Amino acid sequence: MRTPFDGGVAVITGAGAGIGAGLARHAAGLGMTVVLADIDGAAVAALRDELTAAGGAAVDVECDVRDADAVELLAERTYRDIGPVRLLVNNAGIEQFGYLWDTPVKNWNRLVDINISGVFHGVRAFLPQMIAAGEPAWVWNLSSIGGVVAVPLQSPYIMSKHAVLALTECLRLEVELAGHNHIHVQAVLPGAVVSDIFDSAGGVDSGDVTAAESQRRAMLDIKADAMDPLAAAEAVFEQAAEGRFYLLTQPDYVGSAMAERAEVLVSQKPPALRAGRRFDPGH
Repeated sequence: MRTPFDGGVAVITGAGAGIGAGLARHAAGLGMTVVLADIDGAAVAALRDELTAAGGAAVDVECDVRDADAVELLAERTYRDIGPVRLLVNNAGIEQFGYLWDTPVKNWNRLVDINISGVFHGVRAFLPQMIAAGEPAWVWNLSSIGGVVAVPLQSPYIMSKHAVLALTECLRLEVELAGHNHIHVQAVLPGAVVSDIFDSAGGVDSGDVTAAESQRRAMLDIKADAMDPLAAAEAVFEQAAEGRFYLLTQPDYVGSAMAERAEVLVSQKPPALRAGRRFDPGH
């Protein structure tokens, strides 16, 4: 059965690893031409070689989503050299461990610039051209199960994923309000998916370094049982084709976190520490 993603151009930021690479592999398998964007040029070059060797179509671009001009250039080059974009995936993201008051300012700024501003830069650079093309197109913004939970010792990341979810919900309403019915905005909420996000996460330089590293180790333990990125991508594409707004890599697992969040808000309970259970907020 054909889907809306059998062909066309997909642009994926943070495509060099994790769920970004999984989404790229699945998109290429569906026959999409995939633009692989990542700050790690070597990683996306290797993935391009892998996809093209398997008969797919892919282009690699080194791009820092913190740089609005670089993302604008990515959009211009894509439309000029490859074609109109059917699917934009704003996926690039990083993690941060430690107590909020110990978090280095430079780490905070870097995370906000990538996880939040990077999504904004992607939307601002690509969406006007997607609207002008007049053809069905999709925008996926990567939130996380972390966008519906509260987790200590990862406050910057959790905050950023709540922000991306809110941004995406508002963007969907704005697209509808403006009458751009051919644009489909969807929020992706991965649960535990294999990636290097915890290994490369920021820590703290002073204060309670032990607590920060303990949280990193706890997340790395969860990674051992995490979902394969390609399986996660298949679930996301399937739900997107069905027209859902919230795209969940593990519907039961992530859905239970969403239900708990709803119950907390309705009951107006304060956040509470949970013994013996952790939600993995990484993607």
